[in-house]
Amino acid sequence: MFDDLSLNLVRFLLGLGLGAAFGFVARRGRFCTLGAIEDSVYSNDTRRLRTWLLAIGVAIVGVHLLEAYGELDLTKSIYTGSRLELGALILGGLIFGFGMALNGTCGMGTLRQIGGGDLRAVITFLVMGVTAMMTMRGLTGLARVAVTDPLAVNLGASATQRLPLLAGLSGQAATVAAIVVGLAIAAFAFAHRGFRAAPRFAVTGLLIGAIVVAGWWATGIAGYDSFDSRRIESFTFVGPLGETLLYGMLSTALSVDFPVGAVIGFVIGAYVAAISDGSFRWQIPASAAEFRRRLIGAFMMGFGGITALGCTIGQGVTGVSTLSVGSVIAIVSIVAGGRLGLWWVVERGQRVAKPLVGAAIPAPAGNVRFNRVSCTEP
Repeated sequence: MFDDLSLNLVRFLLGLGLGAAFGFVARRGRFCTLGAIEDSVYSNDTRRLRTWLLAIGVAIVGVHLLEAYGELDLTKSIYTGSRLELGALILGGLIFGFGMALNGTCGMGTLRQIGGGDLRAVITFLVMGVTAMMTMRGLTGLARVAVTDPLAVNLGASATQRLPLLAGLSGQAATVAAIVVGLAIAAFAFAHRGFRAAPRFAVTGLLIGAIVVAGWWATGIAGYDSFDSRRIESFTFVGPLGETLLYGMLSTALSVDFPVGAVIGFVIGAYVAAISDGSFRWQIPASAAEFRRRLIGAFMMGFGGITALGCTIGQGVTGVSTLSVGSVIAIVSIVAGGRLGLWWVVERGQRVAKPLVGAAIPAPAGNVRFNRVSCTEP
C-alpha cells in the first residue's frame, strides 16, 4: 500500500490516522492530565488519574513486546541515552506543570479544545508552538542551554537510563521485568471500585496506551529507515506544535513527518468527536485577565516542555513506556508543577477574591468550593 511513498510521507500518514484516533478517544474519554490532578486534589476522585496510569501500563507492556518481537530499537529514541538531563528535566517539568495550570490544560488538551471550537486554545497553540521553536533553536534556547547543561549527568558511554538495564537485567529478563511493571501499574488502576464501575475510563486508558504503542510502531518499524538520522518517536505535544507551524510557513523547504501528521490528525479526531456528541461550541476568552493568564501559561509550557524533553504525554506516557529514569523524573516534576500551579490559581486566587472562569467543583470536605480551571467539556 505504501510501497511507492517516501518513508517520511508514510510516517506522516500513519501519524495522521493514529492522531485522529487519539483525538477522538481523548475527547470522548475526557482524557486530561491537569483535570486528573484537579479531580484528585479537590474532589478526591482518582478515576481520571487512574485512566492515565492505565495508559502508561498498557504502553509499557506494548512497547517492550515490540522491542522483543518486533525489532523496535529504543536506543534510537531520545529517552534512553547515557546523558541524564537532570536539571532540565526537573526545571522544565516544574515550569511546564505550572504553565499547564495557568493555561487550564496541557499541549494535548489544547488540541482537544481546538477540535471542540475553543478559540482560546488557538491562542495557546500559537504561543506554545512559537515558544517551543524558540527554545529549541532560538533566543530562549540560549537561556535553556546555559542553565541546564551544567546540571546534566553523564552515566557513562555504555550506560542507559532504562530501569531494567540499570538494574543489571538484559534480554528476556529485562523484557519480563518491564512487562511485570506495566501490568502492576494497570492492576493498580483497576484496583479502584469506582474506576471499574465506569467503563469509559478503562476503555479510554486502554485505547490511549495502545495508540502510543502504535506510534512507536509507525516510526520505529513501519516507517523506519536505518540510514535516516531522525530519532524514532511516538506522541508528544510540545515540539510538534512548533513543527506544524513551521511546516505551514515553509512547506516548500521542509519534509512532512509523523509529528505534523499527529497534530493535524488529533485536531480532526477531536472535531469529529465534538460534532458527533454535540459538545462543539465556539468559545472566546471571557476577560483580559483570563487571556493574560493563558498567554503566560502557553509560554511556560512551550519553554518548559522543550526543556523537559516532553509533556504529560511525551514524557508521561511515551517516555515512561520505555521505563526511562529521565521520563519518570520529568513527569514527577510536571505533576509537582501542576499542583503548585493549581494552588496559585485556585486556592490562592480564592483567598485574594479573584474568581476564575469555569464551573465550580467541591473540595474533598466541608462547604468550600473551588473554581475549575481545566477541561470543562462533557
